[in-house]
Amino acid sequence: MKGYMIGFVLSVILTAIPFWLVMTGALGDTQATALTIMAFAFVQIIVHMIYFLHMNTSSEGGWTIMALAFTVVLVVITLSGSIWVMYHMNINMMPQMAAEAMGAM
Repeated sequence: MKGYMIGFVLSVILTAIPFWLVMTGALGDTQATALTIMAFAFVQIIVHMIYFLHMNTSSEGGWTIMALAFTVVLVVITLSGSIWVMYHMNINMMPQMAAEAMGAM
């Protein structure tokens, strides 16, 4: 039960900090904020795997570490692919907004 509580508290903290960063604009730069949020999301995934899924090096002969490595690879591919797709959709699907921004200058 203690492990679940530690995991819950860490999850709340790892959710509240990115929420605060976005709502206050504390970092100022949107790219830095996005990278920070991705870092917090990655740490939160690790917290969930350790405290809620009970993954460690000794359980099940190390197969859980292989699952962890596979999960990390999938998360990196998913996050980087999602950011890449959103960036290109913004550039290619919204050319009128870029033209308006150039005209306003």
